[in-house]
Amino acid sequence: MIDYKKAKNILIKSKINIKNEVISSSKSLNRINVLDIYCPVDYPAGTNAAFDGFAINSKDALKLDKKNSKEFKILKSISAGDNPKINKVKKFQTVEVMTGALIPKFFDTIIPIEKIVFTKDKKSIVINEKIKKNQHIRLIGSDYKKKELIVKKGTIIQPSHILAFKTLGIKNIKVKKKINILFFSTGNEISNNINIANWKVRNSNSHYIKSLSNNFLFNYMDGGILRDKDEQFFKKQIEKNFRSETDIIITSGAVSAGKHDFIPSVVKKFNLSNFFKGVAIRPGKPILFAKFKGSEQAIFGLPGNPISSSACFRFFVYPYILNILGVKEEKPFKAKLINSFTKRKNFTRFLKARLTSTNDGKLEIEVLKGQESFRIKSFVESNVWGLFKYGQSDFKKGELIDCYSSIGSNINIFK
Repeated sequence: MIDYKKAKNILIKSKINIKNEVISSSKSLNRINVLDIYCPVDYPAGTNAAFDGFAINSKDALKLDKKNSKEFKILKSISAGDNPKINKVKKFQTVEVMTGALIPKFFDTIIPIEKIVFTKDKKSIVINEKIKKNQHIRLIGSDYKKKELIVKKGTIIQPSHILAFKTLGIKNIKVKKKINILFFSTGNEISNNINIANWKVRNSNSHYIKSLSNNFLFNYMDGGILRDKDEQFFKKQIEKNFRSETDIIITSGAVSAGKHDFIPSVVKKFNLSNFFKGVAIRPGKPILFAKFKGSEQAIFGLPGNPISSSACFRFFVYPYILNILGVKEEKPFKAKLINSFTKRKNFTRFLKARLTSTNDGKLEIEVLKGQESFRIKSFVESNVWGLFKYGQSDFKKGELIDCYSSIGSNINIFK
């Protein structure tokens, strides 16, 4: 049995190749871009008005004050979307501009409408003070310059990125293809029925993994339930998938050392380039991983208990997916422990925990009761995983703990 750090190093060395594809930027949510994305234009595309008001040339107002005012003739009114072209502008002239309207090149500053004093005939405005240059305007390229970097490669595309792409005219982007995951539940006890006998177990793990695919980085394929006598059938399924587009096979259950735990023995019959079985963690100690030699495919054998399966997906499968898609390694954030905890020294513990914030904005983490791998109540009540590191037994109140968010969820730190 190896420690968690060594298991992670094996995963890093066991990358499989995921191909690229070009897709519409509007459909790129949660995809991974494979190239740096640069701005194709200046944005704003032209200098425009940040307020409704009147545009003038600031040089015309350099010597104005309350004792020396000047009337500025109104040439025209320009709204957002209007062509701002004016053939000729003389000194002491102005144009009315609406928010978003492009400012003609003869003008360089705006007086907000609230400060405007009109002449009686409304054909001119009166200015009796010096007006600074570039007031209340949005300069061309002041947000993004042409060829400026927007998104670094290896970024998980978010809604804010899509807004930028569509604003800046980026139609298509190159991304990693979605990973294809084939999932098998295992065991005679597993049932897809709602009403079951008390010696049966509802098939929840497959639905949990499938739910993650709805807003995550993979396509989910249900391989069904492997029964206790399906050892040869499972071997044939692996062989079949060497000729398919499956990237990762995941099983849940039948991975420990019991009479019907056939997953490890089947996997070992294949030529493997990397392999581990059993990691010094809780929950999820029996976890298995292998990369098939000469193939761009890998397999994870997760334990069958719901929380063991969830924890192993979070701390093994998820980091592996990020790595093969070219995303930088996830970094934990720190929170102060509010209840002491003790564990076995030479084990890494993944603990269901509740993250909250103090009145002065400090993050705190509470280890919840019910850490056994069959208990789902504490999983529902948690909003983060706490990682309690290998090599330490006692964790005292006030100690800083590494925290990881639950996949696909927003952390709510308010009680």
